[in-house]
Amino acid sequence: MADPSFDVVSKVDRQEVDNALNQASKELSTRFDFRGTGAKIEWAGEQAVTVEAETEERAKAAVEVFKEKLVKRGVSLKAFEAGEPAVSGKTYRVNGKILEGIESDKAKQIAKFIRDEGPKGVQAQIQGDQLRVSGKKKDHLQDVISLLKNKDFGIALQFTNYR
Repeated sequence: MADPSFDVVSKVDRQEVDNALNQASKELSTRFDFRGTGAKIEWAGEQAVTVEAETEERAKAAVEVFKEKLVKRGVSLKAFEAGEPAVSGKTYRVNGKILEGIESDKAKQIAKFIRDEGPKGVQAQIQGDQLRVSGKKKDHLQDVISLLKNKDFGIALQFTNYR
């Protein structure tokens, strides 16, 4: 029988992000402090979000509304990266990205952390944009999960395929 293992991934529920975007868009169209500011938020590709408004302050406020909706829908703010407002004609535009997958340098950092801080006999292998962690005992794997939850790597981590 194979050793117990689990995967460390960084994924986002696309439907929850879409719901948050729709809620933010609806709020921007109905809130009195956004009336007449041309504030809008929309998808700009598969993983990109664009926020537009006539002033820099309203653009930043619209991004905050979107972040509030993400939190309410259970999406980590570490999975959303927003840029600075940039002038585009008469409007200010903020480009944001939904971050998914673990980049190779982050994966190496996490694997090194598991090797250094984790219990003996636990291995971490990088597999594309995720990590497979395996060990002899399930208790050791649970220790690794709690270690990873307590350390901030700057990305949203989930633990899947625990067996």
